[in-house]
Amino acid sequence: MASNKNLVPGAKAALEQFKMEAASEVGVNLTNGYNGELTSRQAGSVGGQMVKKMIEKYENDIQGRK
Repeated sequence: MASNKNLVPGAKAALEQFKMEAASEVGVNLTNGYNGELTSRQAGSVGGQMVKKMIEKYENDIQGRK
């Protein structure tokens, strides 16, 4: 079962900002709060962009450690 709780207390605002930035990058207009009017394609593109950026950051962090 999926959980919608943040693992790091206080991270909610930063995650919301990250989501808004990712949405903007893929051309999806999000509003604060409920966005139930989004199509599955739009929601998926936002989530996919977020994952892409997280992987890029992780890879850059690994490169910085070498």
